[in-house]
Parts: sequence; structure tokens; C-alpha cells
Amino acid sequence: MTRLPDFRLETYFSRWEFTARHHLTASDVQTMTLSELLALADDQDRKAFENLSLGYTETYGDPALREAIARMYERADAGDVICFAGAEEALYLAMNVLLGAGDHAVVVTPNYQAAETVPLVLCEVTGVALDPERDWALDLDAVKAALRPNTRVVSVNFPNNPTGKVISAADFTELARLCDERGIHLFSDEVYRGLERDAARTLPQAADLSERALSLNVTSKSLGLPGLRIGWITCRDRGLLARLERAKHYTTICNSAPSEVLARIALKSRATILDRNRALIAANLPLFDAFFAEHPDLFEWRAPDGGCVAYPRYLGPEGVEEFCTRLVEEAGVLLLPASIYRSELTPTPADRFRIGVGRANPEEGLAAFAQWLRANR
Repeated sequence: MTRLPDFRLETYFSRWEFTARHHLTASDVQTMTLSELLALADDQDRKAFENLSLGYTETYGDPALREAIARMYERADAGDVICFAGAEEALYLAMNVLLGAGDHAVVVTPNYQAAETVPLVLCEVTGVALDPERDWALDLDAVKAALRPNTRVVSVNFPNNPTGKVISAADFTELARLCDERGIHLFSDEVYRGLERDAARTLPQAADLSERALSLNVTSKSLGLPGLRIGWITCRDRGLLARLERAKHYTTICNSAPSEVLARIALKSRATILDRNRALIAANLPLFDAFFAEHPDLFEWRAPDGGCVAYPRYLGPEGVEEFCTRLVEEAGVLLLPASIYRSELTPTPADRFRIGVGRANPEEGLAAFAQWLRANR
């Protein structure tokens, strides 16, 4: 395995995620129970789950699951889909297949750490930062200026983790065109797609815009089913998919058979699940709006355009790192400080923290947060 630095987010979570009393930084929407998900199944899929043989599955993924995934896209079919054990395996293998010594990649920051650390151990990487002073805008001219003759990948994530930013569809389409005309693979992390506050701002999927683009998605985030560990890449370059399949032979080989059937059920009920999850976020956001409005001297708050995480600014004198540490140690309220999202590629804000708005019943955590703030005035 390529030597990689510690994954800061997961290291932090391994310390606090299951011991903190109030998980206010979750990156997924409130999950469902197995019985709730099975209640959405049709008779055929329920019977398939109950009578499932626990043998090996196809490396590309269950054919019926790939058919369900392909129906999410306008220009892809099941042959354009390969499944993985979550989005992380997909990202890791895609970068190892697409990049090597002598290549170059462009990565937008801030980001999910693996989006830059995996390419960085493979080749030269240039970062292009979203601008926090312009509502996290993406400068397409800066992306264009970063491109080189040996650029093989441009990696983006919208709705963005951690900022919740959604760029315009026109800019995203232009980005895909720019990559396409230069023979570059656009790698588009779309795991929060479907949770936009304004459905009219939902971006097209990269795989629909270009034959060489890769759309990454997963059951974990928008659907709120991380325990299934089913992710996928959709790409209309069948030769590239074949290379991804051969790379997967060295990792998971195939996915969990029960998870594939359950993911198939979830995707067939995707509209129902997304309606439920968007409603939950819509109900939660006024609670977060009210909380931050009570503390304007300590926080600058803006609700996310999409997804279920936001990235407020902390204005307190001790700085965000000490603030987050004391908050979890003394009040049991877990947030992610800006150091988790620092980049080796570009400057990134050092006064932000990630907060999640997609879990059910955040009132208790917000109350503990407020009580701690009052006690430390």
C-alpha cells in the first residue's frame, strides 16, 4: 500500500465520534433501521434479501444494482457503472488508475482529505481554493491557469464538504467542457447531490456531460445509509472501467451481497428517501439559524447551499482549535475544527469549524452547546 499521511478526520473521529454525547458534526443524514429500509422494498427485492446466498458477487457489482444506479443518469447505462466498498475505495483506486509519476492533477480546496493526499503521493498536484470572501466561489480562470500539458485529472466536490457550496450549473458545465477539450478526466465527487436547498440548483452529473468524466457517489451521505458501504463510479469510458475493475481485484474484490441488495432497495426508493432527508434538513436549519443568531459576536453563520454540513467562522479570541477541544471535553459536543481541513496545496481558513445539520433532534446538542457558551462568558 502506498504510504499515506494520517487521515486527520478519521483520527479525530476515532477519538471522539462514539464517546462524545452530542455529535453535531455528522456528515451524513439521519439513517434508517433495516426494518424501515426493507419496508420500502417491493416483493421481489424483499424475497431476494431473505433468500440471499452469501457467496461472492461480481466485481463490477450486482447487475440489478448497477441498473438501478444507471437510472439516476441521463446518458449512462449499467455497463457504465462499477461499484465499490464505499466512496473512499472508489476515490483511492480511481486516482491510482488515473495518475502516475510524471502526471499532474488539479484539486479544489477545501476538501475531503483523500481528494488531495492520494494524488499527492502519486504525482504533482496544484490546488485551486474556493474563495471564502466570495461565498466560496470557484474561479474557473484559476482552474484554467493551473492546467498543464500533463494534467490528467481535475478533482471537484459539489455540494462541497465542508462548505456546503454549490456552484452554478453554467460554471460546472464549462468546467466539464474545459476538461474535455484538453483530454482531462473530470473527477466529480457528487455524494451530496440531491440535498440542495433549492432543487433548481442541482448540478448535472459529470458522467452525463462527458464520456471521460467520472461521477462518484455513495449510499452514505444523501441517502443516509453509511452502514451499507456501497459506493460507485459512473463513467462512459468502458476501458477505464475495466482498469478500475482490475485495480479492485487487489482491494475488496467484490462487495457485500446483503449490502448490494439493500442498496438496490434504497436506490429504487431514492425519491422517497431524499424527500424525507430534505424535509429533515429543512426542519433543522431554522434551529441552527436561531442558535447562531443568538451569538453574533462569536460566529458568522451561513446555511449550506446543499448537503448536510456547513462551515461557520468562529470569532472568539482563543481560536477555533482550542474552542472545539474545550467544547467536546467539557460539554461533550463534537465539532470539527479547521485543522482537519487544512491543505498542503493552498492556504485554507484557520477560523472555521464543520457542523452537521442532517441528524434528527439536534435540539439537545444545541442546548448543551448554548449552556457551555453561557457558562464560559
